[in-house]
Amino acid sequence: MAVKRLNISSPTADSSPKHKKTKTKSQATSSADTQGAESDGWTKVEKRKQKKTKKAEMKLDTTQPRFMYNNAEITQRNHAVGIDEIRQLVVHIIADAPPPNWLRIENTPLIQKVVALLIPGLTSEVLSLPPIPTSATVNPNIPIPIPLLPRTPDASPPPNVPFIAATFSHACPIRAPGDQYRMHSVLGAFFQGPVSGEERNKRAMLKSFSEMTKNQDPEQYLLTLEQMIENEYPIPSYMADVFEKPVGWLETPEPVKPNFLLPEKGKEKPKAKIYAIDCEMCMTEDGKELARVSIIDYYTQKVVYDQLVKPAKPVIDYLTRWSGITSEALAPVTTTLAQVQEHVMRLLSPPPKNPFSTSPPPPSPTPILLGHSLESDLKALKICHPRCVDTALMYHHPRGRPLKPGLAWLTKKWCGREIQTRGDGGHDPEEDARACISLLQKKLESGHGFGEYKTDMESIFERMARSSRRAGGPVGSIRSAVVDHGNPSVMHGHKATTSLGCTSDAEILKSLLEVIPSHEFAFGRFMALADVMGWTTPKSSPDAPPPLPFEPPTPEILKPIFETLNTQLKTLHAALPPRTALVIFTGHSDPRRMTQLSARKALFDNALRSGKKPEELGPDLRWTSSDMRDLEGAVELAKRGLLFLGIKG
Repeated sequence: MAVKRLNISSPTADSSPKHKKTKTKSQATSSADTQGAESDGWTKVEKRKQKKTKKAEMKLDTTQPRFMYNNAEITQRNHAVGIDEIRQLVVHIIADAPPPNWLRIENTPLIQKVVALLIPGLTSEVLSLPPIPTSATVNPNIPIPIPLLPRTPDASPPPNVPFIAATFSHACPIRAPGDQYRMHSVLGAFFQGPVSGEERNKRAMLKSFSEMTKNQDPEQYLLTLEQMIENEYPIPSYMADVFEKPVGWLETPEPVKPNFLLPEKGKEKPKAKIYAIDCEMCMTEDGKELARVSIIDYYTQKVVYDQLVKPAKPVIDYLTRWSGITSEALAPVTTTLAQVQEHVMRLLSPPPKNPFSTSPPPPSPTPILLGHSLESDLKALKICHPRCVDTALMYHHPRGRPLKPGLAWLTKKWCGREIQTRGDGGHDPEEDARACISLLQKKLESGHGFGEYKTDMESIFERMARSSRRAGGPVGSIRSAVVDHGNPSVMHGHKATTSLGCTSDAEILKSLLEVIPSHEFAFGRFMALADVMGWTTPKSSPDAPPPLPFEPPTPEILKPIFETLNTQLKTLHAALPPRTALVIFTGHSDPRRMTQLSARKALFDNALRSGKKPEELGPDLRWTSSDMRDLEGAVELAKRGLLFLGIKG
């Protein structure tokens, strides 16, 4: 099944068949005259030109890249094409991944670029397509033919987004990731995937070598400048001029250069002090402010500083559930942030010179700060420090970067003990700081690869970076770009060559037009349609009430959204270079029913965890087996999406 919109035209009068007639004498004379004219060379040359042109066009047509769905393979499946398979398709076209079995691609090396667009909200109903079959006798995974646009305006009402029907011949059903009762992140599945077997074996060997040659020096886990910038650490001015310190901020002195710290003969290299730190904050009129700081010496395990802090502005929320701070605890406190800064700076700065010493003391290394998501603690302290170890970066999240694992989960997973179990009583910063110490010790004992999932997962950009370009180019020559709402540079786009954050679909289009010429792969996400349909909701806490029912938008509201999206897609397609693959996928269907049921189930689970019995719960909190079946059905419906594939000629 070719994935290509054909230009179909009706036969002209010249091409209609003619009846044979008996040739008269005058016709014979005319024919002879014509042959005489042909003998002059004109008509024959024109015919030869036409024949040559037609032959060249036929040859060109056979060398054009194209997609063709493999219906036989799709029919044998018991599932639709997955988001991970779309990712593998992209990597196959642009890099060196193996070809998919559900799609045939002709002349793949001729495809110069790939542009992938995620557009939630493009449902079968919106596009006036036949619904995905639900009958047990019909395979729901077979690509759906897209009807041609009507030839005359009066024939039938045009689809809401005519660009789709004008550009693509089929809509392929796809399925979002997840389990029986949850839908997982579409972005996560598209941008993260398992490494190849060859790469897995290579990394396993490196891990084994690392474990055999254990390095016991904690300094091997110091964050690089790039890591600090990427994770939004406050950067000292002597490291890079990227952070402008507001009033009230301090920075520790520049560390002594390593060559001045070479040990004397027969002596060990001087060891830097390591301080584990954790801070708790309260919400004030000026935002979050420091309310408590706890610092523990890594080597002695002793608390060197633990202090409650009086915020400068009135407190409007003590955030007790997380901070453990109460109004009663802070009421008698008079210690200010400036006093805390003074004490911390003394710990992190070189010792003062001895006025009675005649010889200068040997330089001591700058102490190391250890913490979990340490940038938050430094921002609370309003201190810039160059030597940091962060357990949130030292250990990996199971789903890979850029997600960060939680401290409580890490401590239970790798150290075998539970922390932060006080419930609404909040966290204990001393307990959290000691957990960071245990995690660093465990890492040093077990080797560099301990607590990492990198041997199993990698981002699509890491995969491209270690591949040669199929259309021609050495390893490392594939340039990639992510254009998305928010700040993709700290999420799914942090490994891309270029990552641009936008605030609207208009900005998305503008940025895509800027990056496509200079990148082999570009990803963009249009969200206006999903927003107006009520598909996007802010992330809520587990005990938040279920979202209220959303009134579907009227046709009058949807019409300008459809028109704008259609114009944006036409503009983007017109600007694509020849032989660019355009991949549009919707990700999922309407998630609202699933979201409401999931929120109800979360409230029920939280009530049981708090010690309540099911019979004690009101009707709004009860959860039955019928509700569970409804959730399962809602999840299955929400996972359905559509995929459109095409190549610009």
